[in-house]
Amino acid sequence: MSVAKVIEISAESEESFEDAIRRGIKTAGKSVHGIQGAWVKSHQVVVKDEKITVFRVILKLTFVLD
Repeated sequence: MSVAKVIEISAESEESFEDAIRRGIKTAGKSVHGIQGAWVKSHQVVVKDEKITVFRVILKLTFVLD
């Protein structure tokens, strides 16, 4: 039997939502091992001078406990 834990993180990118998701998972993977899945809880953008400057996501990551 395995036990999983869910954590919530935020990540951002100047490129896209997809890039923000990839960066968040990659960075979290440096300290959290065994990530099994990710759920995008929300999307947000930062706008400056009528242009999107930052894509931000809130992710819920699931990983199996040792």
